[in-house]
Amino acid sequence: MAAGARQAGPGAAVLALLAAWLALAGSPGEQRSRVWVLSAANWSLVLQGQWMVQFYAPWCPACQQIEAAWENFAKESEHLDTTVGKVDVTQEPGLSGRFFVTTLPTIYHAKDGVFRRYRGSRTSDDLQSYILERKWEAVEPVAGWKSPSSIMMHGMAGLFHFSGWIRQIHSYFTGTLGIHVWGSYAIFILATLLIGLILGLILVLIADCLCPSKSRYREEASVELIEKENAELTAVEEVEETEELSENELEEAAEEKEDISGGEDGAKSSEEANSSEDGSEEDSAVEEGSGTEETEDICEQHPIDSETQSSVRQRKSQVADNGL
Repeated sequence: MAAGARQAGPGAAVLALLAAWLALAGSPGEQRSRVWVLSAANWSLVLQGQWMVQFYAPWCPACQQIEAAWENFAKESEHLDTTVGKVDVTQEPGLSGRFFVTTLPTIYHAKDGVFRRYRGSRTSDDLQSYILERKWEAVEPVAGWKSPSSIMMHGMAGLFHFSGWIRQIHSYFTGTLGIHVWGSYAIFILATLLIGLILGLILVLIADCLCPSKSRYREEASVELIEKENAELTAVEEVEETEELSENELEEAAEEKEDISGGEDGAKSSEEANSSEDGSEEDSAVEEGSGTEETEDICEQHPIDSETQSSVRQRKSQVADNGL
């Protein structure tokens, strides 16, 4: 028993070392056989040179069937001037999202950053003839917006990576913490509702800032109209004030002209008055002269009248005496 254990000890150590070497050989970025294991860290190597890349999953039966053919194709890749790689979608969900992988296995041909989907037979000979006969030139390349290096596919890669992160959290809840599957679903539902409410509130605030409501718009419009009307009223008042000022100025100018003309007329009237006064004095002097002459005539006539009257009386008395 002890000898058997001693003999088994070195064999077990060799097996452990071999398993460790295989694990290191299969790590991302390292070359296992002739097939490059690609990851999110080194996928940009595909943008240079000619590549054939397979997307697979360990549980996929179709992927397991073509594994040997893919290895043989990789061995012949040196003669084809082509690099052969593969991506485990269970380990690299972001990279599978970048290439928008929906079926397994999925094979892409890449030539200097231009990608084409391979849809032919998956045997080693057909894969080699696809490269040797340059059949890929007859295949339409992937559109620019769907190219793995485009901005849109960057977002798709982030979305797939997020889904993989959620799957890991679900596994942690159910495996490590021992939470029931429905309990994990309930946690995700509550978290989704809470995140949705927060995002919705943020969107509402942004929308309210960018596109205000109609009532607020009406208030702002009414305020603007009032301000506009006030501005128009002030402008009209200013125009009226300027018109009034111009009218007052015209009136003042007219009054000044009237005052000037009135002064001239006054001077003329004073001169005329002075001349009339002089004329009236002369007339009065003439009238006074004529008046004195009349009084003198009257005074001269009075004694004549008295003498005639006395003579008439004497004649009457004589007649009366003669009659007797």
